[in-house]
This record gives sequence, C-alpha cells and structure tokens, in this order.
Amino acid sequence: MTCGAHPVLRGDQLPPDHDPIDVEWLRAASGLELVEVLAEATSTMDRGREIATAVDSPLPAAVIAERQTAGRGRRGASWWQPPGSLAVSLVVDGAAWGGSPRPIWSLACGIALAETIRLLEPSVAAVVRWPNDVEVGGRKLAGILVESATGGRSVFGIGVNTTGTAAEAPEPLRQRVATLPDLTGRPLARQRLLAVLVPRLLDLLAADAAETAGRYRSLCGLTGKSVRVFVGDAIHEGTCRGVADDGGLVVATAAGEVVIHSGSLTPPGSEWRGGQG
Repeated sequence: MTCGAHPVLRGDQLPPDHDPIDVEWLRAASGLELVEVLAEATSTMDRGREIATAVDSPLPAAVIAERQTAGRGRRGASWWQPPGSLAVSLVVDGAAWGGSPRPIWSLACGIALAETIRLLEPSVAAVVRWPNDVEVGGRKLAGILVESATGGRSVFGIGVNTTGTAAEAPEPLRQRVATLPDLTGRPLARQRLLAVLVPRLLDLLAADAAETAGRYRSLCGLTGKSVRVFVGDAIHEGTCRGVADDGGLVVATAAGEVVIHSGSLTPPGSEWRGGQG
C-alpha cells in the first residue's frame, strides 16, 4: 500500500533476502488500522509525521520501508542497518489513552521491543540502554526515536537489525552493532516481530508509569554500572541505580543521587553521522 507521491513497490527494487509484508495479515495480527509499505524512504519518520498531522488518518498506523536511505537517531545521529532489516514508524494518538504523550512512553517502546525480541528469540538476552536503545552484549541491536506531533500524537521510529551481519557495517560501527543473524544464525521476519511488538507497546502506553518503570528495571542494562550522562554542558558521573518511577535515570554520584530525565550517554559530537569515518 502506498500513498501520495511515495514510490510503488516493484520486484526489482526488493533486497535479495526480502521478507515480504502481508498488509492485511499484519493489520489483523497487530491491531494496526493502517499499514503502508514503501519501496524506499529517506526516513519512515517523514511519512509517519505526515500521517500524524492528518486529522482523518486511521490510527494506530505503521509505515515500513523496504529501503531507508537516511534513517536518523537522537541528536541528529545517523542510523545504519543492513538491507532488508525492519525500518518502521508507528503513529499513535495520545487521546486514546486519555491525553498527551508522556515522557515515559519513550521507555515503554524500549521495553516492548526488548521483551518482543526475548520472546521470539529466547537465546538473545536483549536489554535496554537508557533511554531506549536495545542492546545485546553491549552492542546496539535496535534503535528507537520518539517524536511528538500535533494533536497529542506521537511517532515511534524503530530500526531493528533483523537481517545481515555487523561485518557489513561501516568500519566505525562494526564493534558497536549487533544483528539477529549474528546472534542466532538466522534473520527474523519483520511482520512476525511487529505482530508481537505493536500490541505490547499499545498495552504499555495505557499502563501506569510506575508499572512501566518496574518492567524497565528488569531490562535495564546499565544498573550497577559506571555511567557518564551528558546534560547540556554538565556531566553526571557515577553508578547507575536504574530508573525512577517517572522514567528518569538514577545515578549515584560523588555529590549524591541525581535523577536525570533528559540527556545522553554519548559524548556530544561523537555520534555517527554517516560515511566510513
């Protein structure tokens, strides 16, 4: 299914290990009202925001790209993933849960994704790296970007390395990323992942914040580890104590315990922005 000027799928545009999306099956299995599959997109977030701003769009909706040419992460970072891997943006309406999006929704998406991967691939010990990346053994398996739109709607951009190998990544990333075939010896079907992920995420968006934080704690890969959190010009360094009930990262520093609600574990300027260097 396509919309507007977005390209129509053709067989010669699909990657060799194409994992086809059955739109009607996915809608029925996941509870999505709208599923769009694009042959190519700069970022699924762009189309997701278009859907979010159209007041008559049926929600929840998903935009899936067979090929994404300019995926993006937090703070302007570029996002790399192997050809044919899951690149999707999910659009939800906060009004369905009584109001505007909440900050803890970012964590909820990370929980839903880590739990889904663990359920479908029990040998993969996926954990969440605050605020919402999913890692295995310290390597990034999936990335999440959450953006607010008009009218209380939110767009969750999700990229999961369901195909390929880290050896295909640009050299600076090869020791920093993981793929499911590297971990399990086989790819994971995108629509199978989405059929489990979407209902789990929607349930979490409706949950109490303290319940969500509790589920996050069991998956937090930073608890007990030394961390440096960059917040503007400040650096908070200490031992991670998990997350507070509102989703803030709890860090025990030399000056006392602090709860950080917005920040990054990556030093400013060191984000990967594409290319080999």
